[in-house]
Amino acid sequence: MRTDSSPGTLPAREHLPAAPAGTPVLDVVVPVYNEEKDLQPCVRRLHEHLDRTFPYAFRITIADNASTDTTPQVARQLAAQIPEVTTFRLEQKGRGRALRAVWSASDAPVLAYMDVDLSTDLNALLPLVAPLISGHSDLAIGSRLARSSRVVRGPKREFISRAYNLILRGSLQARFSDAQCGFKAIRRDVARILLPLVEDTGWFFDTEMLVLAERAGLRIHEVPVDWVDDPDSTVHIVKTATDDLKGVWRVGRALATGSLPLDRLARPFGDDPRDRDIEDVPTGLARQLVGFCVVGVLSTLFYLLLYSGFRVFTGSQTANALALLVSAVANTAANRRLTFGVRGRGGAVRHQAQGLVVFGIGLALTSGSLAALNAATSEPAHSTELAVLVAANLAATVLRFLLFRAWVFPDRREDAPAPAAAPSCDTTPCRAGDVADSWRDATVQLLPVRPHDTDARDLR
Repeated sequence: MRTDSSPGTLPAREHLPAAPAGTPVLDVVVPVYNEEKDLQPCVRRLHEHLDRTFPYAFRITIADNASTDTTPQVARQLAAQIPEVTTFRLEQKGRGRALRAVWSASDAPVLAYMDVDLSTDLNALLPLVAPLISGHSDLAIGSRLARSSRVVRGPKREFISRAYNLILRGSLQARFSDAQCGFKAIRRDVARILLPLVEDTGWFFDTEMLVLAERAGLRIHEVPVDWVDDPDSTVHIVKTATDDLKGVWRVGRALATGSLPLDRLARPFGDDPRDRDIEDVPTGLARQLVGFCVVGVLSTLFYLLLYSGFRVFTGSQTANALALLVSAVANTAANRRLTFGVRGRGGAVRHQAQGLVVFGIGLALTSGSLAALNAATSEPAHSTELAVLVAANLAATVLRFLLFRAWVFPDRREDAPAPAAAPSCDTTPCRAGDVADSWRDATVQLLPVRPHDTDARDLR
């Protein structure tokens, strides 16, 4: 649960508003490089599937990655023959570069992409984008590694895919199951803020986008897919793997140093149901207690390790103070992020300063316990010192949790402002655009729009 009341940059999650007839709800990007042979059958098959099964207006965008064969001519021919197909030419290679360029320029509220070989069964496309249309999720990915997925590919690619995702889980704590499946979708409002934070322009683009989205607390929906490997794939496995590992190192370092402004991806306070007040239910108390206990156990072990190390070359009081100081900074940072769910660097200095005050109280408890022990016996055993410190730390821990919850990370809630009423032209003079603007802001059910449902004179 976020404990700050900042409005966030992203709007609250909601069902997409109704769009004018002919405006595409979905823009499917197909990045290509020298695909003169496969491009036409791929696009025609995709268009036939969408026209037959997709209940909303759509667009297919061919993103040509500086092809040197006849791919640009094939793309232009398809765009001339099929109204729902457009083409976008880039003079530089890179799948990430193509997706960033097309997604940034698209007016569709839901953006997707798929590989030109159509290895993924197209029946997964509607389940992929439905959570984004409804407002349930921010991004959606196809997963070849889900239990219910049905995949046909060789052992080499299977091993590489699973090994890569294990690396992501171990190094970047990624929780999504498949980073590199060429079958993904994102809401345009999310892409507008997320894409400028993604540096990679190649194959690592997908992974970087997903890791940043997950770390920012965005919801990623996974769809099990049926997938058949393309034996004629032109992907260079060794080079791609090397670039991906470099990307993992770069993103991991950026996350560790806190240089990424992930707070830009915050939703408004109150969008998360855990932000709401529920009568007779302490907000997040059980989860906070569990998180605090886990952090506390790890901090205590860290503290004892530090104390034992400092005790080698200094007295007990000095060793206790140094160990508490170092572990207190780590403890405050861990509780800030893991227990109380505060993201971003805003207020971090103030939280650490307040944490040091709490540290001072803990220092007084533990130092007083050591002073009492030294007064009782002139040369206490090291094991006795540790036992007394453990007992004193337990008391300090209870007090620390209460102070953290009530003072350092209080549950600050602000009532959301009431939505402004739409202007009424019956009582107040208004411009024609006023009513249109208020209508666009209203959240209503998205009505299906099919090409054959619109007037023949409408331009699609």
